[in-house]
Amino acid sequence: MSTSDRVRIHYQRLPDQEEIFNQRLILERDDVIVTVTDPLSLSEPIIVEGELILESGSQAVWFTFPGAWHDVGRFYRADHSFVGFYANVLTPPTINGRVWHTTDLFLDVWIRDNASAQILDEDELDEALEHGHIDLHTAARAKEEADHLVELAETGDWPPDIVRSVTLARILSEEP
Repeated sequence: MSTSDRVRIHYQRLPDQEEIFNQRLILERDDVIVTVTDPLSLSEPIIVEGELILESGSQAVWFTFPGAWHDVGRFYRADHSFVGFYANVLTPPTINGRVWHTTDLFLDVWIRDNASAQILDEDELDEALEHGHIDLHTAARAKEEADHLVELAETGDWPPDIVRSVTLARILSEEP
């Protein structure tokens, strides 16, 4: 599963910010592409409802589903302990070889293992609508996607099996 190939993900944050993520390619199939971050260097930790989910040294395994309006990350702390699943609601990525482009649609879905899924950042979506950074149709599509992921999580059908089976430990154990 291990490879030295890397992808560059141009991640547009409306209205006018772009981040470029350089991630190691782990698995590439027609239905899913798996990448892993290098250990992160964060100016401050990321906390959701009082729980540390990312810190400097953390890593994430990302699952991109071509054509989907979301991706899914398996989040790990710096000590490699698993924290939970995080989905970014986004435009389906345009994938041109090892260069991808996508736009963040503000909403995220967070699920701790064996806990209820929750939608994050609805206030950010509302603010973007208010300021004209996103149109009503796209905002409605983002909300529909987030709601659908929560519904699937409630029935045990999300995240997909591949997200549950490809772990950081598995990736690190297969490195040369």
